[in-house]
Amino acid sequence: MQSFLSPTTIAALQLLLTLQADAGGPPLERLRGIRSLQAALEQDPATLAAVRDAVAAKNSWDEIAAATGLKAPAAKWRWGGTDGEISARLEAGRKRSVRPSSVPTDLPGLSVVEAAAARGVSAQAIYLQVRRGNLISRTVTLPDGRSYKRVFPAGIPGSPPDLDLNGDGPE
Repeated sequence: MQSFLSPTTIAALQLLLTLQADAGGPPLERLRGIRSLQAALEQDPATLAAVRDAVAAKNSWDEIAAATGLKAPAAKWRWGGTDGEISARLEAGRKRSVRPSSVPTDLPGLSVVEAAAARGVSAQAIYLQVRRGNLISRTVTLPDGRSYKRVFPAGIPGSPPDLDLNGDGPE
């Protein structure tokens, strides 16, 4: 009988079954075996084939999601569409994951949230004060394309001297 699992998945499963037969084996080996099988199953084409078979059998994404332990939108995102569409989504996700996710700490001025906390008002009130000209702000764009709105209350160290008073940044 032909297996629907890939050779990598079969090898990981056999390793885990060998550990099971050996009364469990060393704990770290068991952990490695379990993780290896999990990773192999996540990447196994059999999963995508089973999802496509379920879609062809008119199962809903809610049913597919319940069978896989995901929410319906996550299942549809992971397995919906053609091979090309799935690859494009995964590649876009990889590109997003390599970008820094934290806000740099060496930006001039204050963030809108920091300015709001310092003044005891909401972030929306800070934007209103900027629009009225009571505060100066500018958008700082980093070389990687990320942009941050920075606020410069009077007397803040590092306030650039070339800011105009309407809050839009340098003229």
